[in-house]
Amino acid sequence: MNTKGSEPASGGGIAGILNIPFLQSLGNQRELIVIIGVIGIVVTLVIPLPLFLVDILLALNLCIALIILLVSMYNREALEFSVFPSLLLTVTLFRISLNVATTRLILSQADAGRVIEVFGSFVTSGNLVVGTIIFLILVLVQFIVITKGAGRIAEVAARFTLDSMPGKQMAVDADLNAGLITEEQARERRDKIRRESDFYGAMDGASKFVRGDAILGIILVIVNVIAGFIIGVAMMGMDWNTAITTYTQLTIGDGLVSQLPALMISVGSGMIVSRAASEGNLGTEIMTQLFSRHKVMWVAGSLMAFFAIMPGFPKFPFITLAAFCFASAYLGMQGEKKAAEEARQEEEAKQQQAAMPGQPGGPKEERPQDYLHVDPMELEIGYGLIPIVDAKQGGDLLDRITMIRRQLAQELGVIIPPIRIRDNIQLTPNEYKIKIRTVVVGKGELMSGAYLAMDPGTATRQIRGVPTVEPAFNLPAIWITESQKSDAEVAGYTVVELPAVLATHLTETIKKHSHEILTRQGVKELIDNAKEQGGALIDEIIPGVISAGDLHKVLQNLLRERVSIRDLLLILETLATIAPRSKNSDVQTEYVRNALAPQICEVYKNDDGVVPVITLDPNLEAKLEGAIQESDGVFRFSLSPAEANRILEAVGVQVEETKRAGEYPIMICSPTVRPQLKRLTETNFGELVVLSYNEIVPGVEIRSMGMVTLE
Repeated sequence: MNTKGSEPASGGGIAGILNIPFLQSLGNQRELIVIIGVIGIVVTLVIPLPLFLVDILLALNLCIALIILLVSMYNREALEFSVFPSLLLTVTLFRISLNVATTRLILSQADAGRVIEVFGSFVTSGNLVVGTIIFLILVLVQFIVITKGAGRIAEVAARFTLDSMPGKQMAVDADLNAGLITEEQARERRDKIRRESDFYGAMDGASKFVRGDAILGIILVIVNVIAGFIIGVAMMGMDWNTAITTYTQLTIGDGLVSQLPALMISVGSGMIVSRAASEGNLGTEIMTQLFSRHKVMWVAGSLMAFFAIMPGFPKFPFITLAAFCFASAYLGMQGEKKAAEEARQEEEAKQQQAAMPGQPGGPKEERPQDYLHVDPMELEIGYGLIPIVDAKQGGDLLDRITMIRRQLAQELGVIIPPIRIRDNIQLTPNEYKIKIRTVVVGKGELMSGAYLAMDPGTATRQIRGVPTVEPAFNLPAIWITESQKSDAEVAGYTVVELPAVLATHLTETIKKHSHEILTRQGVKELIDNAKEQGGALIDEIIPGVISAGDLHKVLQNLLRERVSIRDLLLILETLATIAPRSKNSDVQTEYVRNALAPQICEVYKNDDGVVPVITLDPNLEAKLEGAIQESDGVFRFSLSPAEANRILEAVGVQVEETKRAGEYPIMICSPTVRPQLKRLTETNFGELVVLSYNEIVPGVEIRSMGMVTLE
């Protein structure tokens, strides 16, 4: 008796046979077995075989075909059986060599072994005419239906696979550029796409061999019957009836032994190329997708029961089918209930694990270092606003945030980092806060289940509601119910749903603080992205002419006044000219703004090509120019608090008058005082745009809405 861990005894039984050194070494040389097999197939075409060897090879042909069919059914995807096209050619050649060998035996000896004899006797069953008709039907099914259909499927699959290759490769590149996959994963996916195209292309060609083999089978049937009849009567002395019976029966047996494997392999090839969207083996998917919908099975069972009670219909078949359908429907209902219960228990387990950080499967226990991480942007919401975020409850805020990031990338040319959304129980249920690096930069409160209605100045009548202030632009508004929505729209109000209100506030907050969001790492990403178009220019400028840090300052200055930095190459070309002459970021920014003048005018001009502006009194402008002083590399106005307040009051008057006229407040002045004037007014009038005369391009007119003066 062997003890655990000892070597098994060798010698007796199957184990002893499998331990023969010759078989073990042969198993390690699998490619040699295939080579010997292919050579044997070629030899079979020219050398006569004895009857016992023909029986073995015919049985082997049936076994291989059955294995191929079963492997095709258990495959999850086509590439799991990627050797199939080559295997298909090999087994087709094997089948043809057997056809030649059996035809030689039938015509020369009127005998082709026990396998063909049994198949022929079984089909004819004493009636040669009926057996011949059944055999012809099987041959036609194989040639017209199975082989032709499988070939067509392979052809269409190959065409669509090749047509979809560019799109699939672009999708891989897009995922790689977005950081969703690694370079290694992208390489694997590209290799899979290539192998799929090669596989379906090879299947399209290999299916033509199967069709040719089916045609050859039909030809051999005719040859065996006619030539066998002639040989049997003329050379073997058979009477006509014996010759017809003998050779027809042998031909039918030979055809069946050949056509059955061919039919199984054709079905297998059709299954492989047609199961493009499968996630499991064929048997599992059929049972799951066909019989798992209990409503369908209830209807089918009821219809079968109706046929069973109809007069004249056989009872047993329809009653049996009705019982099967009802049983499937009941089991399907129980399965759905069980799946729902398991999903509920799993969700509860996850929630419990989330509350217990140290438990297996739960979240990793937080370390003190984890609290050092600062999110670039956060959105904290009260629990009452969770439905507008949760997609399962119909919330679309996440999709809106994705669109916001795309919109701002197009408008401002800056990549907004991912926004972390948290629920904060310390907030009131309908309150939210917007944070940049833990600092609150915006907040508001929404009314759950309500709509925000604003009067754009064209409302025909008032609507009752809860007064409030629109959070993004501080405009007066009211909260209304869903039943009032249609009435408010008819009255001329602009009605906005809650996710849109929050998304608008978030958008304006990001625009206002985009210069704070842009980091050195963000600048590096912008530079790397621009290298795809102007790599030589960037390598020449950075860091030789201007450092990444100085570029960061210029880009922040532009974003602070909502000037898009999307055309980074133009910005760099301008800096390449001015940076050697001046290292002051304010001066560099003004030159860049001048280069971006067409873009700036495009933003602020109206449909008539006119920019309505507030001008500056020449005397005041001259006074401000004389008050400019430099301190620590920054130019500022040297004004007393009283003088600064007088200027701000005068600016405030013009800003209010411009707003009342329905225009956006824009001030224009000389480029010398523009940055300092913006810096002076941005605290009190953050929405005021300050342009210089150099930023007005030809073709754009300015129209004065008023003048800032101290007189």
